[in-house]
Amino acid sequence: MVVAIKVTGEERGRWAVLHVSGELDLVTSTSLRRRVHDEVAEGRHLLVLDLSGVRFCDSSGVGVLIAARRLLRSCGGRLRLVLPAGGGQDAHVNKVFGALGVRRLFDVYGTLDEATTEDEPSQVSA
Repeated sequence: MVVAIKVTGEERGRWAVLHVSGELDLVTSTSLRRRVHDEVAEGRHLLVLDLSGVRFCDSSGVGVLIAARRLLRSCGGRLRLVLPAGGGQDAHVNKVFGALGVRRLFDVYGTLDEATTEDEPSQVSA
């Protein structure tokens, strides 16, 4: 069985967007970590991670998200996550966030359009 993750990027106004799809786990999370570091190294400090295509996420995947949040905050940037609240394949990621109690750490949006507006975050970052 081949475990895969796909990360593609685009610009939306002042926001750099990384679309993540596939499985975010111990094996694949290094790809996302590397892409986040590349974005920051290129001076992009407003980052949206679109997780709507992630069908599986384990604690190491969540760890990469937490590390990305920490990295962006350290350089005065902001991280927003797109995580639809639907009952489809994305329900797994919502369940993992809930079980680990980490959702409150992130600014979470239901759609990419909501996440790339210039308004203040929908949640207060801890």
